[in-house]
Amino acid sequence: MKGSNGPRRRTRNFHVEPKSRGKISISRYLQQFEEAETVSIVIDSRYQSVPHKRFQGKTGVIVGKQGRAYYISVRDGNSQKTVLVNPEHLKPQQQK
Repeated sequence: MKGSNGPRRRTRNFHVEPKSRGKISISRYLQQFEEAETVSIVIDSRYQSVPHKRFQGKTGVIVGKQGRAYYISVRDGNSQKTVLVNPEHLKPQQQK
Protein backbone atom coordinates (compact mmCIF):
# COMPACT_ATOMS: atom_id res chain seq x y z
CA MET A 1 0.00 0.00 0.00
CA LYS A 2 1.34 3.40 -0.98
CA GLY A 3 1.89 5.87 1.84
CA SER A 4 0.81 9.49 2.01
CA ASN A 5 2.85 12.14 0.23
CA GLY A 6 1.06 15.13 1.75
CA PRO A 7 2.79 18.26 3.07
CA ARG A 8 2.40 17.14 6.71
CA ARG A 9 3.89 13.65 6.28
CA ARG A 10 6.56 12.71 8.82
CA THR A 11 5.69 15.75 10.95
CA ARG A 12 3.89 13.86 13.69
CA ASN A 13 6.98 14.15 15.90
CA PHE A 14 6.52 17.92 16.33
CA HIS A 15 4.81 17.35 19.67
CA VAL A 16 4.04 19.94 22.29
CA GLU A 17 4.97 19.36 25.92
CA PRO A 18 2.03 17.79 27.82
CA LYS A 19 1.73 20.63 30.35
CA SER A 20 1.25 23.22 27.57
CA ARG A 21 -0.89 21.09 25.28
CA GLY A 22 -4.02 22.87 24.05
CA LYS A 23 -2.89 26.26 25.28
CA ILE A 24 -2.04 28.93 22.75
CA SER A 25 0.28 31.63 24.03
CA ILE A 26 -1.10 35.00 22.97
CA SER A 27 2.26 36.69 23.51
CA ARG A 28 3.96 34.26 21.14
CA TYR A 29 1.15 34.65 18.60
CA LEU A 30 1.39 38.46 18.66
CA GLN A 31 5.18 38.84 18.94
CA GLN A 32 6.83 41.31 16.58
CA PHE A 33 10.29 41.45 15.07
CA GLU A 34 12.42 44.03 13.29
CA GLU A 35 14.25 43.56 9.99
CA ALA A 36 17.81 42.19 10.26
CA GLU A 37 16.90 40.45 13.55
CA THR A 38 18.11 36.86 13.94
CA VAL A 39 15.44 34.24 14.69
CA SER A 40 15.11 30.46 14.87
CA ILE A 41 12.31 28.52 13.20
CA VAL A 42 10.66 26.22 15.75
CA ILE A 43 7.54 24.58 14.35
CA ASP A 44 4.58 24.59 16.75
CA SER A 45 2.12 21.88 15.70
CA ARG A 46 -0.86 23.60 17.38
CA TYR A 47 -1.13 26.00 14.45
CA GLN A 48 -2.13 25.00 10.94
CA SER A 49 0.08 27.13 8.70
CA VAL A 50 3.46 25.55 9.37
CA PRO A 51 6.64 26.08 7.32
CA HIS A 52 8.15 23.09 5.53
CA LYS A 53 9.65 20.55 7.91
CA ARG A 54 13.13 20.94 6.34
CA PHE A 55 13.37 24.38 7.98
CA GLN A 56 12.71 23.07 11.52
CA GLY A 57 15.50 24.28 13.81
CA LYS A 58 17.12 26.55 11.22
CA THR A 59 18.35 30.02 12.12
CA GLY A 60 17.97 32.95 9.76
CA VAL A 61 17.65 36.68 9.39
CA ILE A 62 14.40 38.59 8.87
CA VAL A 63 14.44 40.29 5.48
CA GLY A 64 10.83 41.45 5.11
CA LYS A 65 7.22 41.22 6.18
CA GLN A 66 3.93 40.24 4.52
CA GLY A 67 0.80 40.77 6.58
CA ARG A 68 1.67 39.40 10.00
CA ALA A 69 4.16 36.84 8.62
CA TYR A 70 7.89 37.38 8.12
CA TYR A 71 10.30 36.52 5.33
CA ILE A 72 13.29 34.69 6.79
CA SER A 73 16.52 34.23 4.82
CA VAL A 74 17.79 30.72 5.63
CA ARG A 75 20.79 28.74 4.41
CA ASP A 76 19.72 25.37 2.93
CA GLY A 77 22.73 23.38 1.81
CA ASN A 78 24.71 25.61 -0.56
CA SER A 79 21.80 27.90 -1.41
CA GLN A 80 20.13 30.81 0.34
CA LYS A 81 16.34 30.48 0.59
CA THR A 82 13.60 32.85 1.71
CA VAL A 83 10.81 31.31 3.81
CA LEU A 84 7.51 32.95 4.77
CA VAL A 85 6.82 32.08 8.43
CA ASN A 86 4.13 33.16 10.88
CA PRO A 87 5.40 34.60 14.19
CA GLU A 88 4.13 31.68 16.30
CA HIS A 89 6.85 29.50 14.71
CA LEU A 90 9.66 31.99 15.42
CA LYS A 91 11.91 32.32 18.45
CA PRO A 92 14.23 35.30 18.94
CA GLN A 93 17.93 34.49 19.19
CA GLN A 94 20.03 35.80 22.04
CA GLN A 95 22.54 38.42 20.92
CA LYS A 96 26.11 37.73 22.03
